[in-house]
Order: sequence, then C-alpha cells, then structure tokens
Amino acid sequence: MEAIAEKRIITSGRASAPLQAYDPAYDPLVATTPGQGREYAPTYWIGTAGEPPADDGPITQDIDVDVAIIGSGFTGLTTAIFLAEKYGIKATVLEANRVSWGCSTRNGGQAQCASGRLKRSQWIQRYGLDTALRMHEEICDGMQTFKDLIKDIDCEPQPGGHLYIAHRPKVMPVLEKEAKILRDVFKYDARILDADTVKREYVDDKEAAGAMHEPEGIGIHAGKLAFGYLKKARALGAKVHPSSPVIGWETRDGVHYLKTPGGIVRARAVGVATGGYTSNGLHPELKNRLLPILSNSIVTRPLTKSEIDACNFRTTQVITDTRILRHYYRLLPDGRVQIGSRSAITGSDAPQDKYKQFLIRDLHRKFPALEGIQIDYSWWGWVDVSHDMMPRIFQPDPKQTIYYALGYGGNGVMYSAQAGRRLAENIAGVRTPELPIFRSRLPFPNVREMVESEYFAPFRRFGQWWLYRWYNMKDEVL
Repeated sequence: MEAIAEKRIITSGRASAPLQAYDPAYDPLVATTPGQGREYAPTYWIGTAGEPPADDGPITQDIDVDVAIIGSGFTGLTTAIFLAEKYGIKATVLEANRVSWGCSTRNGGQAQCASGRLKRSQWIQRYGLDTALRMHEEICDGMQTFKDLIKDIDCEPQPGGHLYIAHRPKVMPVLEKEAKILRDVFKYDARILDADTVKREYVDDKEAAGAMHEPEGIGIHAGKLAFGYLKKARALGAKVHPSSPVIGWETRDGVHYLKTPGGIVRARAVGVATGGYTSNGLHPELKNRLLPILSNSIVTRPLTKSEIDACNFRTTQVITDTRILRHYYRLLPDGRVQIGSRSAITGSDAPQDKYKQFLIRDLHRKFPALEGIQIDYSWWGWVDVSHDMMPRIFQPDPKQTIYYALGYGGNGVMYSAQAGRRLAENIAGVRTPELPIFRSRLPFPNVREMVESEYFAPFRRFGQWWLYRWYNMKDEVL
C-alpha cells in the first residue's frame, strides 16, 4: 500500500496533487474530515472497474457557484445529474478524496426495493396504513428511477429479484407473515419457498431453512456504476472536484462559504450527500444525527464449474439472510462469490484480520465446498444508519438553503438514485411527496437509547458493542 502515496492521477488533462495512501482506520465519529486526496479502498469494484474517468481536479481558487454538493458518491452524482437534466442547474460536487471514495465503492452491489432498515409491516406500525402504502409507492418508484438511470451504464446488472433466506427454522413464520402482508396489503408478489426448493432451484446454502422471494432486486458492479454516474454528470455540465474536503463552513447573508484546502467555494445552496462518511464536524445540523456502522466484504477467486455445482448456484440474484447482523451475498458475473456482513465497532479496530476471518468462517458455514478457497479481495466501509432506521431527504431550516439526503441503512445502492432525484427537487424548489422521510429531520436517539445520544457520544461505541453481542445471541442461540 505504501507505493500508493506517491501515485499521481491525471484529471482533465493535468496532473493533480500526489494521492495519499488509503486510510483503513478512518472513523467519522472521531476524525474531523475523511482526509484529502486519499486512494480508494482495495475493493473488488475498484480492482475490476478499469481506469477511473476524468474529473475536474481539486479546487485551486475561490469560486462562486449556484449549488454545491458535498460528497461524490451515488447520491451526490445522481443529484447533480437530476439538477442538470430536469432543472438546468449545473452543480459543483466537492469530494474529500477520490470520486465515490466512500460508501459507493465499498458496498455489496445489491439494489433492493427498500430503503432504511424497517420492513413494510413496521411502516404500518409506525406511520399507519395509508402512509405505509404511499411509502411503498415511493420505494417502487425509486426502483424504476434506478432502472431508468442505469440503462446506458455498463454496470453488469444481474436482475431476478431478492432472495431473503431464513438462516434458522424459527424465522420462517416471521417471513410467512411478512410475505402475506406484502401480497395482500401492498400487492407486491412476495413468495415463500421451502428449504428444499431454495437448495434445489436457487442455491445450496447449508443454513437455508426456507426463504422469501421478492420480485424486485438487481445486482450491479458498484465501481462501474459510480464511474458511469461520474461520466454522465460531467457530460451534463456538472463539475466534480476530488481532493477538496470541506474543512470549514460559514453562512453569511444567505451565502455558504465552504472552505477547502485549495480555496473557498461560495454557494447559494448546499446539498449534503456524505453517507456513512459524514463527520460530526461537517455542520452542526448533522452532529450525532447518524450512527455509522462498519460492514466487511470479501470476494473469492473465480469458482470452477465443479465448485459452482457443489454449491448449486443456480441463481445470480441478490441474496441476504435473516440475521439482525445480516449477511449479503451472491455469485458475481465472473464466477466469484461476494459475501459481506457487519464488522468492527471502531475505525481503529477495522484493520484487524479477525473480522476478515469471521467472514471467511461464515462463507464456509454456508458453502462447505468453498473451504480453503483463495480470497482475492477484502475490505470494509461505513454505513449510515439513522437513529429511527429510516432515511431523510430534507431541508432542516426553511430559512437556510441547506439540504441533505442521508440514513439509507445499507440500502443505498438503489435508493440513492431516488434520493438524488428528491434532493434535486428540494434544491430546485419543487415540493416532494408528503411522506415522513421528506418532512422531518434525522432524529437524535430517544431517552431509552441514551448511551448513544448526543450527550453520551463518547460511549456510543460501548453501547454498540453490547448491542452486537445481544444481536449475535438472538441470531445464533435464542
């Protein structure tokens, strides 16, 4: 990795500043910024996406812009795309490190018909039936937005739906109840499969006690999608500036002064799209509004035909299991297996090899035929989870032109496209649908979650440590 520190890249025909080494221990609850000009994490997506497209280089002087977008991941780039296509607004996108350096090139590439961590039945409990039905329409509309957006991007789509595998027999009644609600209430064709059907017709996951199959779900190549968004945004006139972290933010007379190492960006409106890499110091409105959690991922070498047969991989659709600390996995187009799950608690612990070994153990538990297989890629990244498990696309203060789209809870591959569309609507002054995720702030934790509250921020990780142990007991023992 040390050689990366001396690497230079060419952006729009000129050399940028030297890239800094990939920082494996970045923690948004500790660090004030994600750094400047850091290299990509060593993910499968970056390793196989080809040469990154040209960008507009770092900010090198003070500039005036109509709209600044902070964060160049899926959300930031799609916001820029929609602003240009629908409203003729050419946004300026600011990125601390390389383009799409954070969540967008560290995920599992699973586009599911979901956003946030709550199930449809939980929407009914929280919001009532009418709002839950309109939320479902929003998410399905988001899936169509995503499909339309990627039609001309070669991101290796693997359609076919989502297979939600029960990792223990006791979970099947829960899946059956949810599937019935999806069919009867939401008119969404979820089907229940027994264990034999799953193992015979889909995949021989040795843990599978059955599954729920959802009709919507697409696997994509995250790196190629990010690069496709970058090319599309710039072709529409957006400017994308890497190595330009926002290290200071003042608002005076309706103008936002975003300080970067190379100059001040004076913007009339700002959209925040920093996902799991949102530092507490970016803006007071965002402090302690998210709980970033780590997710690990590994990718094997390409499987032989006999190994594929031994695992009975008869599907390439996206798969998750029913653990609270869930696994997400699939067979990739080049015959490799990708699998991910939750990881360390803190950034400083993330580089420990034991978390990779835990994931390898889990791979072997599901697919014993792959025991000892070579692991070609291993990485981890932060996921932005809101304290009520649902995202927000919102303008927190109507007197200030600051907007954000955050809190997808691990379901941002698909919904980031819709969030970018809704964030662009907000910025352009177009009213979004009357739904709670568009009409309320990212919440602070409630009193019952005081160990994770703004007043107990230093102890958040301690509370998370206990939660993970409780979740693991519920997943594997109780």
